[in-house]
Amino acid sequence: MNITKGQVLLYGGILTAAIAAPLVFPNYTFQFTVLWVMILLALTWDVLGGQMGYNSLGNIFFFGAGMYVCTIVQIGLYYDVAAYTSAYGAVKVEFTAEQYFTGLTLGLIAAALASVVFAVVFGWVVFGLRGPYFAIGTLGVALSAGELAGAWEYIGGGGGIALPTYPGEPDERSLFFYILCSLLAVATFFTLKKVYSGRFGLAINAIRDDEEKAEGMGIHTKRYKTIGWSISAFFLGISGGLFGNMIGFIEPLEVAFPTVTFGIFMVVMCLLGGKGTLWGPVVGATLFHAFKEITWTYMLGWQWVALGTLIIVLVVFFQQGIVGWVQEKWPERFGISVDDRVVAVSKPEVRANPESHEAAQ
Repeated sequence: MNITKGQVLLYGGILTAAIAAPLVFPNYTFQFTVLWVMILLALTWDVLGGQMGYNSLGNIFFFGAGMYVCTIVQIGLYYDVAAYTSAYGAVKVEFTAEQYFTGLTLGLIAAALASVVFAVVFGWVVFGLRGPYFAIGTLGVALSAGELAGAWEYIGGGGGIALPTYPGEPDERSLFFYILCSLLAVATFFTLKKVYSGRFGLAINAIRDDEEKAEGMGIHTKRYKTIGWSISAFFLGISGGLFGNMIGFIEPLEVAFPTVTFGIFMVVMCLLGGKGTLWGPVVGATLFHAFKEITWTYMLGWQWVALGTLIIVLVVFFQQGIVGWVQEKWPERFGISVDDRVVAVSKPEVRANPESHEAAQ
């Protein structure tokens, strides 16, 4: 794979900024960590919503499922989960450093695998739907999961569940989760970059353009849709486990399955940056996170009005997004060749005998 000078400068600049951000602005390490999570949410939503044309509103399910699976494994390795949740507030359970890191590692692995299993199972059901029916069906999965988690006393029910405490200083804890979330987001980006550049990318784009024709060409569309959703679920499950530990407390509707916040944000970020493009979700997530931090800080009470206005502007006036607009404006900078030559087709009699044509004139 040939890497251009521009790519070296771009990746080098991002790497430099990623390393410098928590060091230069240590008080904003949590916000920078959430930014990496936002980038991951946007990238994983775009697999179906942008590259494949299936607008899922239920991807947040894998985020919450991974969060709970990771937590159950972390606690269940050393304590009874039901006793732990029922005694919350009355008994303080201490985890050693070895127990914490061992539980976190195994919990993240379990979260990723469980999320993939959920994607395969639910994909078998919802991929029989198309268009708005698919969006509504996936939304129903996410909403149902939040309500079921709130009613399941084993995992704390609506009262939530506290996670094991990080065995270190608060600043060290913030930096630890910043590094993990940034590495996970980068791994997601390059995994999708590799996947899109091969046969899989061509197949899912064919599904987006015309699924019936893709099936007629011999593409197993349901298989590709399931694989795409499983890739998203894999990274979403891990991010959910990390985010839950970073917050330190899981509540089913606001933290684990935040359909009305993160569930909407991941769609808006892709629309803002340009869905169906590799860099669109990254650009959209970065700008949207800044927009969210500003409006949620200085426009408290009006932040949802600002978000609604942004969505209306994007859907009505700016559907291609920032990266999509830039690609249309300067396609050659993205390796897109546009053949603008005009081929003039001569008349048959002119081609046969040009001299006679000149004489006739």
